[in-house]
Amino acid sequence: MSSIIHVSYTPLMEYAAAWDKQKELVQAVDTGDGGEQLLLLQHPPTYTIGSQRHPEHLLWSEEELKERGIALFQIDRGGDITYHGPGQLVGYPILLLDTSRGMDPHRYLRTLEQVIIDYLAEQGIEAGRKEAYTGVWVGDLKIAAIGIKFNKCRSRRGFITSHGFAFNIASGIEQQGFSGIIPCGIEEYGVTSLEDITGRAYDIRQVANEIVPHFARHFGYEQPEWGTTFTEKAEQE
Repeated sequence: MSSIIHVSYTPLMEYAAAWDKQKELVQAVDTGDGGEQLLLLQHPPTYTIGSQRHPEHLLWSEEELKERGIALFQIDRGGDITYHGPGQLVGYPILLLDTSRGMDPHRYLRTLEQVIIDYLAEQGIEAGRKEAYTGVWVGDLKIAAIGIKFNKCRSRRGFITSHGFAFNIASGIEQQGFSGIIPCGIEEYGVTSLEDITGRAYDIRQVANEIVPHFARHFGYEQPEWGTTFTEKAEQE
């Protein structure tokens, strides 16, 4: 396992472009032509439907989605429907999981949750897990959703991760996007955001900066390398 991971932050990237980029990076890690990456970014308003395939959890029609400017994708991660949009920090770790790492898929998911739990603790917020559900919760409200794909390696042993977490930062994100779906198919609980809980304003890039040390510590990286590989491209799209 490399002790170095390349980290990038993109202010806004279309969902399709980010999905294509993940596939490209997964292949590069598999063949050894590229290193592990952590993509941190924001998306325009987007709904994604995972492998559980519950179209009834989308509450708005195609016409309403078009009027509201919300894109819709059926994708290859696990889980149900969720929302991505401005004011939410999305993280896509592209990591090689093999026997040397000692991390199976279940442990990987729980470790990803712990990264956000530890960041929230640093902000004075007690967060945790909820039995039978994934993601990070503050009481009965979900603040971060997690949906992952484990891509089986073709050129070596192990799996390469893609997709990842969506961490709600901005106040009002529940009304802006989550009101059009049953998030992750969970009807009895709602969602919240960092700003809604604290009453303070947060800069998304700053949150990205501050969450990286927690990620590096939990996944064993000594040298996160920041870059702007995808930023310039995204701003031109």
